[in-house]
Amino acid sequence: MKRFVSILLIAMFVLALSISVSAQSTPGVDNRQHRQQKRIKQGVKNGSLTKREAAKLEAGQAKTRKMERKAKADGIVTASERAKL
Repeated sequence: MKRFVSILLIAMFVLALSISVSAQSTPGVDNRQHRQQKRIKQGVKNGSLTKREAAKLEAGQAKTRKMERKAKADGIVTASERAKL
């Protein structure tokens, strides 16, 4: 009986941990940020973006990162927070 209770408690802990981690992750936002950062660097490198334009885009990226951190602060990223991001 002790073994069953131990296994049950471990299973519940693992489930709670996985739910917590999945609630905090924002892979869509992270992928988009990564792709945009890459495009900004390419634009500066090939001359299609000026340094000033790149700086404005970087500021927008920073604002999104700040919003993402704020959404994750309570441990749960809600559907409305994901939509805003």
